[in-house]
Order: sequence, then C-alpha cells, then structure tokens
Amino acid sequence: MIDLRAQGLRTFIPSRDFALSKAFYAALGCALEWSDDNLALFNLAGSRFYLQRHYVQEWAENSMLQIAVQDAAQCFKDVSALIAEGSFPGARVAPPRHEPYGAWVAYVWDPCGVLLHLVQWDQT
Repeated sequence: MIDLRAQGLRTFIPSRDFALSKAFYAALGCALEWSDDNLALFNLAGSRFYLQRHYVQEWAENSMLQIAVQDAAQCFKDVSALIAEGSFPGARVAPPRHEPYGAWVAYVWDPCGVLLHLVQWDQT
C-alpha cells in the first residue's frame, strides 16, 4: 500500500450561476477563503471545498456533500427561511427525516442541484 502522507481532502462542486452559488454557500455560513473568476475556496468548520464555474447537469444532480450539524431541525428552519427570502432560485430544502444509518438528515439542494445532507448523528 502506498502512503500518500495525505494532509487533507477537498472536493470540487459545480455551479450553474457562479455568483449565485457563491452567495448561497456564504449565506449558509461557509467562509470564502479565496476566489477568482472561475474557482472559489470555501471553509466550513475546518473542512474546505472548491466551488467552480462549471456546470454539467448530470454531475450537479449527482453531487452530494455531507455536513455534520448539531440540530438538523433548526438547520431546516434556518435554511427554509433563507430560501423563502427568494434570493436563491432553484434551492430547496426538505424536513429532517431519520435515516436507518443512525442520523436525522435535512436535505438541501443548492441553486444548481447539488444535494447537501445536513446530518445530526444519533446520540448513543
């Protein structure tokens, strides 16, 4: 086995409207660390991801990010209120539901269809 001596892992996610998606992730509390005309680096709780100015529908609608949260129900309320403001067309949210793998999950779709799993793990 190769030891990559890895020091981190970052994913790239698409955007159909780069400026809109940047604003959406910032509104969710992701800190923008760097950006140019085609790529933005966000930080959320010490984890980072890239948002890119590139869109392929099949890719966007099959991309997912799992975000561990303390309270999925409160996240649902907060994201619902954000989306209701009307600033993020295409974004939507579903109420939390209990999943068999031991978590309450509120599902959020960003403006281009990327699915966010806001996961509150069951306490054991």
